[in-house]
Amino acid sequence: MLEASAPHASTAVPFLQLHDAVVKRAGRVILSIEDFALAEGESMALLGPNGSGKSTFVRLMTREVVPLHRDVPPVRLQGNPRPTLEEVKCCLGVVSSTMQDQIAVHLPAVDVVVGGLFGALGVPRHVQAGEADYARALRAMASLGIGDLAQRDVMTLSTGQARRVLIARALVHDPRVLVFDEPCTGLDPQGMFHVRRTMRQLAREGRAIILVTHYPEDIIPEIERLVFVKSGRIFATGKKEDLLTDAHLSALFDVPLRVLRQGDAFALASAC
Repeated sequence: MLEASAPHASTAVPFLQLHDAVVKRAGRVILSIEDFALAEGESMALLGPNGSGKSTFVRLMTREVVPLHRDVPPVRLQGNPRPTLEEVKCCLGVVSSTMQDQIAVHLPAVDVVVGGLFGALGVPRHVQAGEADYARALRAMASLGIGDLAQRDVMTLSTGQARRVLIARALVHDPRVLVFDEPCTGLDPQGMFHVRRTMRQLAREGRAIILVTHYPEDIIPEIERLVFVKSGRIFATGKKEDLLTDAHLSALFDVPLRVLRQGDAFALASAC
C-alpha cells in the first residue's frame, strides 16, 4: 500500500467499520479489506480503475453485498453489525448513474423522487403515496433548484436533469450521508457542473458525501479524504493534498499521468 498521512483517529463510534471483510464472486476474491474506518460526518472519495472493487466497497455498506462470514462481524454501520435494510435506508441516500438506465416508463419526475421513500424508482403499485409524501418530494426538488421539473415526463428530461432528479430521490428521506456512485458518467459539461455544484451544496448543508469516481475532477473541495482501491484492496488512503500527485495517480492506474491543479480543483492529463 502506498503511504500517505491519515486523518486523526477518533474515539467516537465510526460511521463505517470494515475488518477482515472479504467478498467473493464465482470463487474469486473481488474485494478484501483488512481494516478501514470512516468517522461519523466524514466525507471521502473512492478512486480506482474499472473493476478495482470501488462499487463493491460501497455495496458492503448498503448491504447489497454480503462478505464472507467471520466470528467477528466484518462490517459495522454506526457500530451495528447487522443493520436492517430499513436502518441503512434511513441513514444513506444513494445516487448511481446506473439507476438512470433502469427508468423505462413514462411518469412525472416527482414520482421518481417519491419512490425514494419506498426504495423504488417510482411509486410501487402496492403503495398509496399520500400528500405528505409528495410534499416531501417537492421540497427536495425545490431545494436543488429543479422544482419546475416536477410534472415533466422523466423520460423527456436531459441526462443532466434526470441525474439531479435522482439526487432529489436520494435526498427525500433526509439521510445524513449521500453516496454518489460515478455520478457524472454520461453527462455533458453542463450536467457535470450541476451535479458537482449540487454535491457542494449538500456538503455545505452538513451532509457527509461518499463519492465513487475515476476522475479527480469530481472531487469537490469539501471532500478531504481519499481512498484508492486497486485489485480489490485498499491501495492508499489519506489526505487529498497528499494523494493527488503524479506518482500516486500513475501508480493507481498503471499509466503515466499528470495531475493539474487550479485553485481547489484537480484534473488528470496524460503524461504521454
